[in-house]
Amino acid sequence: MVFQKPLLFARELVSRSLETGCCAVDATCGNGHDTVFLAELVGRDGSVLAFDIQPQAIAATRQRLAVNGLLERVRVVEASHAEMAAYSQTAFDAVMFNLGYLPHGDHAIVTEPESTVAALHFATKQLSKGGVITILVYTGHEGGREEWEKVREFSSVLPQQLFTVLEYRLINQKNNSPFLLAITRL
Repeated sequence: MVFQKPLLFARELVSRSLETGCCAVDATCGNGHDTVFLAELVGRDGSVLAFDIQPQAIAATRQRLAVNGLLERVRVVEASHAEMAAYSQTAFDAVMFNLGYLPHGDHAIVTEPESTVAALHFATKQLSKGGVITILVYTGHEGGREEWEKVREFSSVLPQQLFTVLEYRLINQKNNSPFLLAITRL
């Protein structure tokens, strides 16, 4: 048996929650890989809302969506994921977070504990029954461990009657490898 890397496991969990016509959020669109993944899953009748604070990430995401013919089903927003409520009040079937910094971008610009927890608070409130939130956590950068502690603190007190929270990590990996936190609504 081979264990999946956390990102692949996150995608597996999301693919179980999404089908044509669903609504999904890429809370940290970065270079657009997860945005394309979500847009393909929701199909023509679904929608994706994608956030990032960096113009470089927004441009890369739009370009990747255009190349794949998926722009019409995604709203790409240059804003913090903490502002999710200003852009949608609908139920979400899946929300993906990829914490840390933009690969090949400015490593000084990172997700922050306060904005991430605010976004998670709203996302859990809007999550549909059977929906999933995946959070890929990186702790190797400055502030990464502190962000993880706040995310874990928030997640660990979610009512077990409404949510199940999973932590998935490979513990014998070097260099602060990423790990996954997944939240499902029962």
